[in-house]
Amino acid sequence: MNEETKTETKKRFDFFSMQKRGASLQKELLAGVIIFLVTCYILPTNSGLLASIGMDAAGVYASTALIALIASFSFGLLANAPLVVCAGMGLNNMLVASVLQTAGFTWQEGMVIVFLSALLLFVLSITPARKKILEVFPDELKKIVSLGLGAFIAFIGLLNGGIVRSDPNSVVALTDFTSPATIIATLGAILGIVLMLIKTKKGYLSNFAIPLAMIFVVVVGLILRACGVDDPNLPNADLTRGWGISGLEKVFCLGVISNENDIVNNFGNVLGNVFSSPITYVAIFTLTFANMFNVAAAVMAVGRECDLLNENGEVASRRLFLSDSIPGLVAPVIGTSTTTVFGESSIAVKIGARTGIPALVAGLLFLFASFAYPLFEVFSYGSVTCCALVTIGALIFTENLKALDWKAPELGFSAFITVLIVIGTNSLANGLGFGIIFYVLIRLIKGEAKKINWLLYLVAALFLASFAISGISKAIAS
Repeated sequence: MNEETKTETKKRFDFFSMQKRGASLQKELLAGVIIFLVTCYILPTNSGLLASIGMDAAGVYASTALIALIASFSFGLLANAPLVVCAGMGLNNMLVASVLQTAGFTWQEGMVIVFLSALLLFVLSITPARKKILEVFPDELKKIVSLGLGAFIAFIGLLNGGIVRSDPNSVVALTDFTSPATIIATLGAILGIVLMLIKTKKGYLSNFAIPLAMIFVVVVGLILRACGVDDPNLPNADLTRGWGISGLEKVFCLGVISNENDIVNNFGNVLGNVFSSPITYVAIFTLTFANMFNVAAAVMAVGRECDLLNENGEVASRRLFLSDSIPGLVAPVIGTSTTTVFGESSIAVKIGARTGIPALVAGLLFLFASFAYPLFEVFSYGSVTCCALVTIGALIFTENLKALDWKAPELGFSAFITVLIVIGTNSLANGLGFGIIFYVLIRLIKGEAKKINWLLYLVAALFLASFAISGISKAIAS
C-alpha cells in the first residue's frame, strides 16, 4: 500500500475529521478531562438546588450525571463539537426561583414545564425556524439576554450563600456576617473572581478558578465542623452511604416508579395545574429563548476553530441544533432541569481541541461520577455553590456588558431595565420581557419601526400579553 493510499484510508476512517481540523489526539483527550474537572460542580449544585423544591438529592445527582453523558455524547458524535452539555446553571435557578417557588408549582409540574419547553425547542430545531430566529434577532438583544442571565445567576449565588437576604423593609438586605458559613462563602466568591482575573502563561488559574474556590470553601468548612463550629450551612458529607446510583427511581418519569406524591393517581391534576396557569406559558417561552441564545453564544465563541460556522458566521449545520434539542427532551424524563451548552467548553478550544472527542471523554467521566455521590455531596451546600454562581454570573455579565454599544439609547435603557427587573423580582423571565418591550418601544419612538423584524414585534407582544394575563389572574385569585 503506497503513501497516497494510506492517506486516503486514514481520511476515510477519520470519523472526527481530525486531520482536516488539525487536531491532536493527546490534546483532545486532555481537553476532555479538563472540561469535566471545571464543569463537574454542576452535579452537586443542581442536586442541592432541586432538592430545595422536594426532589431527591441523590436521584437528581444521578440524573444530572446521566444527562451530561447523553448530551455530551450527542454533541460529540452528532455535531462533532468539543462542547459539554448538562443541566444549565441559571436556567435551573430560573426554574426554581421564578417558576416553582413563585407560582407554587410542585417539582413534577416543573418537570412537565421543562419538557414542554424542550419540545418547543425541538420543533424549532427540526424546522428552519430556530436558524431564522437567531438570524433576525438583533445581536445586541442576545447580549442583553445574557447580561440579565449573568446578573440573575450572581444574585442567586449571593442569596444561596447568605450574603444577602430578603428583608421586609428594603426587599433585600446585606447579612450581618455572623454566620461562619456566610463568611467562608463570601471569601470563596472573592477568591473565585480573583483567580479568574489572574493571567498566567497557560491560564491554569483562571481556567480552574471555580473548582479551586469551591475546594477552598469545602476544606475550610470541614475544618470548622471538625473544630466543633455549629452551623448547619457549613459543608458536610457522609462517605458511608450513597455509593452507586441511588434515588433515581424517585425522580425518573415524575417519580412514577416510587409513586412520589401519588403521581399515578394525580397525573391528571398535574397537567391541569400546568396548562391552566398563565405563568406556564411565560416560563416555557423564556426557558426556550434563554436556552437558544445561551447555546448560540457558546457556539459563536468556539465555532470558527471547530468548523461549526460558515463563512457568514452562522451555524453551518442543523445537526448542532439537534444535538442540543434531543437531550433536552430526555432531561425532565430522567429527572433533571433544562440542558444547555457550558461556556467552560471554550477552555477545550484554548487547549487545542477541535473535534467531538473531548465531549465523549467528559461524558464518560460524568458516568463515573454518577456512582460517586458521597465524593460530590459536600459541594452541594449553598456556602460552596455561592462562589461558582457568583463567579460565573460575574463573568457572563461583564463579557456582555463591555460588548454593548452604550451610545444607543435602546440598548442602554433595555439593558438597565432588564437587570433592574431581574434582581428586583428575582425573575429572569420578567427582566427579559421588560428588556425586549423597552427595546421595541424606544426604537418606535426613534422612528425606526421599519428596521424591526416582525418576529421581534411578536415576541414583545407575547410578553405584554403574558404579563397582562398573569396580572389579571392574580387579581381574580385575590
